[in-house]
Amino acid sequence: MRIRIGRWDTGLGVRIPKDIAGRAGLSAGARVEIGMEGDRIVISPRPRCTLDELLRGMTPEAMHEAFDWGAERGREAVDE
Repeated sequence: MRIRIGRWDTGLGVRIPKDIAGRAGLSAGARVEIGMEGDRIVISPRPRCTLDELLRGMTPEAMHEAFDWGAERGREAVDE
């Protein structure tokens, strides 16, 4: 199938025919990854992550470093 490349803002755009988009599981607003393999442009659907996958490895210890602002100095001190 041959299609024409169009201008989109400062870049270029390609319209994906409906039947190809359907077979790839794409719809309007879908996020994709685009890259090069040799001299070919490859567009791939981005896999959807579950919340469990996104939070894997997040423990209270791991989060402590992300939010450690130093020693308590005033009214923020909490007795445990």
